[in-house]
Amino acid sequence: MAKIRKAVITAAGNKQQALPLQTLVDRDGESKSVLRIIVDEVIRAGIDEIAVVVSPNTQDAYRAAAGEAGKQLIFIEQETSQGYAHAVYRSKDFVKDSPFLHLVGDHLYVSADGRGCAEQLIEIAALEKCSVSAVQATKEFNLLHFGTIGGQRVPEQDKLYHIHDVIEKPTPTVAEQRLVIPGLRAGSYLCFFGMHVFSPLMIDLLKHRFEASDQEPPKHLSEALAELAKRERYLAVELAGNRYEIAAKYGLFEAQLALAMEGSDRDEILTNILDYLATRTLQNGK
Repeated sequence: MAKIRKAVITAAGNKQQALPLQTLVDRDGESKSVLRIIVDEVIRAGIDEIAVVVSPNTQDAYRAAAGEAGKQLIFIEQETSQGYAHAVYRSKDFVKDSPFLHLVGDHLYVSADGRGCAEQLIEIAALEKCSVSAVQATKEFNLLHFGTIGGQRVPEQDKLYHIHDVIEKPTPTVAEQRLVIPGLRAGSYLCFFGMHVFSPLMIDLLKHRFEASDQEPPKHLSEALAELAKRERYLAVELAGNRYEIAAKYGLFEAQLALAMEGSDRDEILTNILDYLATRTLQNGK
């Protein structure tokens, strides 16, 4: 696979549009928009060609939210709301025939080591020379929120998996029948992290589905990913880090807490949390 030089961030979904504009305090103690934190993740991985897929008439707000990084962003409008797969497909003229990094605009990624999550993923894709999706072990009761993979571990690789199947938001019954990963803890499945490196075949598959008269356009990207797994070597990897879906209930709070715990103000935040819990315990004991 050629060197990854381009990244596509999707942020055009009806429930997604305002989320990247929300402000959080990043690990360096600075207030930033969610979009800026995601863009910084991409730049940290060595990529400076970045496209953001947005809904019409939102470019100015997104460029402002990106701060200084806004000047290097390319905005692609998804004129009509046709779903996630179509949003990725809209980047075809930007991506052309290149492999690319893809991130969703309603997730934040918090690394657990010195390298960013995107940086880790790109390193794996370069080493394995194929499409790679980041995944995270997820409890059964959360399957309704994520696309989920089925497959098996790559021999002698603890966190790397061959993908055989992909299903969007499976029921627990379907997951138990088709998506159990040997060696994974019972009741846990590998769900998408919201971060992928795709070979040029990904855009080709979407182009065929959206432009061929005899094909029904996919409603979810997972449909195209399932086809990708049948057409070429396609891997999943558990990164040293976690994803936080900011659209979920308390999602922004959980993302902010994770950033704080990995950031420069960690000791201060921990002290404040302990003081709050101690105060609540005393008050409830009276």
